[in-house]
Amino acid sequence: MISEKLIVFTRYPEPGKAKTRLIPVLGKIGAANLHRLMAQKAIARALSLQQSGRLSVEIHWAGGSQQLMQEWLGTDIVYQNQIDGDLGAKMIAAFQNSFNSGVDKTAIIGTDCPNLTTEIMAQAFDKLSQHDLVLGPAKDGGYYLIGLGRVIPELFGGINWGTSEVFAATRAIAQNLDLNIAYLPTLADIDLPEDLLGLDINILK
Repeated sequence: MISEKLIVFTRYPEPGKAKTRLIPVLGKIGAANLHRLMAQKAIARALSLQQSGRLSVEIHWAGGSQQLMQEWLGTDIVYQNQIDGDLGAKMIAAFQNSFNSGVDKTAIIGTDCPNLTTEIMAQAFDKLSQHDLVLGPAKDGGYYLIGLGRVIPELFGGINWGTSEVFAATRAIAQNLDLNIAYLPTLADIDLPEDLLGLDINILK
């Protein structure tokens, strides 16, 4: 049995509901298309690890429907609808379900970091062999990856999601819990209009 699971959090690329903070500069369709390209790239990289037999991949989606997700990304992927609640509640539920299924290591990624490579994803699981928590810091103060060997709900409580405090707050909680933390490279994510300045569109092809 494969003992590692990579969960990808994403949403259906519906114009007006995807990458809403980029709509002022890209328009509804442009913002949704950028989200679609970034998600496809991140998911393709995740699936390449799955094909190597390294781990299993699940797509946890919001918006749209399972049918729309399958029409977009294919039917040979495991899909899970995200629960209601804030990002913290969604991640706790995802980790809980994953560990209940019998895996030893679980990581969750988003699809906003074009420079998140398969090598960095694999590195996260390697680090989980020696650490309680793995974090991939994003330049905006959030994180693009979180990996655990067991559910630790305290890591997701009382955090202002979507702010520049997420990484620091999570690290502070982890330190208070005396967890052994490993860090991945800091990457830029694409959320705001100014983030587009450093985006190489070729990386998404």
